[in-house]
Amino acid sequence: MTYLYRDSDLYNAVMQRRKYLAVFLSVTFLVLAGGVTFVVLYSQLPYKDPNGGWMIAVTCILVALYIMFAFPFMGICFKRCNNYCKMLKYISVGLKENFCAPFAGVEDWIVRDGVDVNVATFEVKNIKREETMLRQIYVDGEKDFPPFEEGDTVRLVSQGNLLLAYEIVEKAEIAETDDTTETK
Repeated sequence: MTYLYRDSDLYNAVMQRRKYLAVFLSVTFLVLAGGVTFVVLYSQLPYKDPNGGWMIAVTCILVALYIMFAFPFMGICFKRCNNYCKMLKYISVGLKENFCAPFAGVEDWIVRDGVDVNVATFEVKNIKREETMLRQIYVDGEKDFPPFEEGDTVRLVSQGNLLLAYEIVEKAEIAETDDTTETK
């Protein structure tokens, strides 16, 4: 059985999230300190001082730069890392499901719970209707896609349709055609 996740994955993700949070809080503290400094300096100026205009302009520029930093940084970097940490936490506490099914193919990438995943489809027999359905299993986009080929029978361990471990039970029979040509 090949496991996609190790114990250190959650630790590394949490440490990365802490680094992002430390960067954000450091920048926030510096902007807050700069803003307080300019407000105190502005309040110490005499009435109608010509230096007041540039102090207000610098404070506005400082706040605008902070807003341009904060929304993309927290909305993209931190949010994606935080979602990945949540996914890894759910893996450790969620119910695992084992099943064996033939691999049907790969679909496009999607975002599931804020995490980029590949979609692998497996053929599963419907118990009630005697028909074959396709089940989507999500493979973490940060990990290498398993070496599945169409028709391989694979034993899977999943949690909430997220692939945790796999084992290729039976390789698919590849039909080879005889393409011999005569040369004259």
